[in-house]
Amino acid sequence: MSTSKILDYLHDPSPRTLGRSPWEWLARLHRPTVVQVAGRDRSRTRAMATLLHGNEPSGLFALHRWLLEQHTPEVNMLFLLGGIYPAKIEPTFSQRQLPAGRDLNRCFRAPFTGAEGAIAEALLAELHKAQPECLLDVHNTSGTGPAFAVTITNDAAHQALTSLFTDRLILTDLRLGALMEYSEQEVPTVTIECGGAQEEQAHQLAYEGLVRYTSQADVLSLDTADWDVAVLRNPIRVELAPDATIEYRLAPSGHADLTFPPDIEHRNFGVVSPHEPLGWVGHKGLSILTAISHNRIENMARVLRVQDGQIYPAQAIKAFMITTNPVIAKSDCLFYAVKATGDPIF
Repeated sequence: MSTSKILDYLHDPSPRTLGRSPWEWLARLHRPTVVQVAGRDRSRTRAMATLLHGNEPSGLFALHRWLLEQHTPEVNMLFLLGGIYPAKIEPTFSQRQLPAGRDLNRCFRAPFTGAEGAIAEALLAELHKAQPECLLDVHNTSGTGPAFAVTITNDAAHQALTSLFTDRLILTDLRLGALMEYSEQEVPTVTIECGGAQEEQAHQLAYEGLVRYTSQADVLSLDTADWDVAVLRNPIRVELAPDATIEYRLAPSGHADLTFPPDIEHRNFGVVSPHEPLGWVGHKGLSILTAISHNRIENMARVLRVQDGQIYPAQAIKAFMITTNPVIAKSDCLFYAVKATGDPIF
């Protein structure tokens, strides 16, 4: 199928085509959209994807503001807006994916089946055609918490891209079909998690990072960075069984397989000692959870333990991507974890 049947295109859009707000612009977008902006240096292109998840709007908010301000980028810019359909479901920016659809950011590898697979394949075709020197994928975290970046490659170029937005970089060998795996095409690619979707500071961080990304002549050298990047390596992914139930309460009701306190998000990027409880399990114990390492090995005994119905870390850990959204907790993951030092849990 031609990408023109799947994608819409905007070339150097003028403010009158964008609407006065991101919500007005979203209302005018009918399909996943490619936005192209000519730069001072027409020989190079940088790319940025955003809104791959319809409930993660910071990247779109930043792009709308940047386009309204009519910046001229240092190089050509290619912007990919993937999750238009779920984003438009009322209330807007509330749905990660279509109710019966797949997670678009798990579809960037063959086979490209279904509607989301077709969108992913079309977006990859645009990248192949543009041959960008680098690629960012801008998201919001599934809960509140500080910004961080994720990549499958750790070198100076990936750290430099990260430093445009944050000083935390998660390095993972886990492959899920995410766009950041475009790094395997030898194009430096980084996912940026800006913070919570409802947080103004996340929108501002996305905008400021976009300005840096588009205005600097060189974004792939670390000497342009203002800070050092802390790298956390190969986190374990803790997932909840599909048939398990979860509640967020100050104390267990006795009706859920897993209970987390409502403020569990405050644990994001903090160190949790083996003596600090994380939550409670029901009579099924830890059998409702899996702890998958980058090499797909189950390693729960090194991550969590149970004592008197409460869950504790098996060793001091640093956890992140903790969410209080039960839908995301079940459809994606509960959290990721590394050792307190940032090293992998083996």
